[in-house]
Amino acid sequence: MRAGRPDERWSRHALYCRGLTARLGLLAVSLSLTACTTLGPEFALPDAGWEDQWQSASLADVRLRQPTGTWWEQFEDPALTAIVTAAEANNNNVKIAGLRVLEARAQLGGAEATRLPQLVVGSAAAGYGVAARGNQALGNTDFLFGNVGAQIGWELDLWGRFRRAIEGSEAAWLATEAARHDVIILVRAEAARLYLVHRTLEERLVVLRENAALQRRNVEITGVLFRQGAANELDLQQALAQLLSTEAALPALEQSLTQTRNGLSVLLGRLPGDLPELALSPAQLPSIPGWAAVEVPADLLRRRPDVRAAAYQAAAQSARIGIAKADLYPSLSLGGSIQIGRTEPGLGNAVDVLVGPGIRWNILDFGQIRANVRVQDARFEQALFAYRDTVLQAAAEVDNNAVAFTRDREEDILLTQSLDAARRSLNLANLLYREGMVDFQRVLDAQSALLRQQDRQVSNRGEIAISLVQLYKALGGGWDLSAADDQLVDEATRERMRARVNWGEVLEPMVGKDNE
Repeated sequence: MRAGRPDERWSRHALYCRGLTARLGLLAVSLSLTACTTLGPEFALPDAGWEDQWQSASLADVRLRQPTGTWWEQFEDPALTAIVTAAEANNNNVKIAGLRVLEARAQLGGAEATRLPQLVVGSAAAGYGVAARGNQALGNTDFLFGNVGAQIGWELDLWGRFRRAIEGSEAAWLATEAARHDVIILVRAEAARLYLVHRTLEERLVVLRENAALQRRNVEITGVLFRQGAANELDLQQALAQLLSTEAALPALEQSLTQTRNGLSVLLGRLPGDLPELALSPAQLPSIPGWAAVEVPADLLRRRPDVRAAAYQAAAQSARIGIAKADLYPSLSLGGSIQIGRTEPGLGNAVDVLVGPGIRWNILDFGQIRANVRVQDARFEQALFAYRDTVLQAAAEVDNNAVAFTRDREEDILLTQSLDAARRSLNLANLLYREGMVDFQRVLDAQSALLRQQDRQVSNRGEIAISLVQLYKALGGGWDLSAADDQLVDEATRERMRARVNWGEVLEPMVGKDNE
C-alpha cells in the first residue's frame, strides 16, 4: 500500500483532530450542563426577629419632614454646602475607597475568567540547516527546521468551585461599594461637624471679647475711683482679676479655632491655611432646624452602608465554604497539546496531538482540606455575628443621636431663660451698687454669671447642630447616594491609571448595579 504524501497525511490528520475536538467539545458542554452541583451553603441573612419591627423611641420624639435636597442644605448655609461638596470631591479617603472598588471589580473579572478554557503556547523554536546527500554530485540541500507547540486546559466546574468564587468576588465588590458609601457619609458628616465646631468657636470668641471689653471698662472706672478715693483697692484688684481670667481663656479658644480649621483643610485634601469657603457665610452658627428632614423606610437599619457592607462580607465568606468543600472531590479537566515540527528535509511536517481528560483528586491530605472547611465555616459564623453587632450599633447610634438632638433643644430653651435672668441680675447689681446698697463684688459675680450663660448657650447651640448632623449620619447619611456613583476616581487619576495599564471598561461607571 502506497504511503500518502506528507501533505495528504497532514490533511487526514487535521480532519481527525477536528473531529476529535468537536466530540470533546460536545462532551464538555454535556458535562457542563449536567454538572449542577454547587457545594456550600446558600447565603441568607440571619433573621433576628426584631429588625423590621424595631422603632426608636427617641426618634419618635423628633419632628420628621420629607426631604427637599441634601441634608446639609437644610441649614441654609452656603459655606457649609461648599465645604461638604469640596470634602467629598477632594478627600483622600474617599479616593482610596473608590480605588478599592476598582480593585474589587478587577478581581471579579479574574474570577469570571476561571470558567473559560485557558490556552498557553508551550514552546516555539526555529533554525536553518544544511543536509548532505549521499551522492556528492547532487550537492547539499538547505532546509528550515523547528517546532511550535500549544497547550489548552479547561477545568469543568463540577462542584461549583468557580461559581462560588464568582459569588464571593461579587459580594466582595458590593461590600467595597457599600464601604465607599460609608466613607462618603463619614466624610460629609465630619466636614459638617468641623465646620459647626469652627462657627461655634468663632461665636464663643465674640462673647469672650465683648465681655473682656466690658470688664476692661470696669477696671478703668474702678481705677479712677480708687485714685479719687471713692473706691478701695479691693474693688480694683477684683475687677482686674476678672478681666485677666477672661482674657486668659482667649488663647485656648484661638488655638482650638486654628486646629479645627487645619482639620478641615486636611479633610478637604489641602495644606493647612485659610479656607475661602468660610467667607461665603457670616462667622456664626447657621440657623438650626427644629426638625429632621429624612425619609424613614421600614428597613431603616439595613439601609446604612456599614450594615450592607457587613452583610456582603458575610456573603463573601459563605462562598468560601463552598470553595473549600470543592477540594474534597475530584476535579475533572479537559486538555491537550499539539506540537508541529520539522526536523529533516523531505519528510514534511510532524504533528503530535494529545487530547484527553485529566482528573486531580487529593485523597491523602491527612485532614487538611476538612480542617480548611471548618476554618471557613467558623469565619462565616464570625461574619454573621459581626453583622448582628453592626445592626445593634446602628440602632444605638440612631437612638443616641435622636435623644441628643431632642434634649439639646430642650436645654436651649432653659438656657435662653437663664440668660435673660442673668442679664436682669447684672442690671440690678449695677443699679444697687450705684445706690450703695451692695458692694462691687455683687456686680462682678453678676458679670461672671452672664458670661458663663452666654458661653454655655453658644456651645449648646453648636451641639444641637452637631447632633442633627450625627442623626443624619446615623440614619444612613441621607436619602440619595446615587450621585456618589458617578465617578469612582477623578479624571486626573483615571488618566494616570490608563497610561500605565489597559483598564478597559473597568474605570467607567457601572450602570444598574444593585447596591441595596
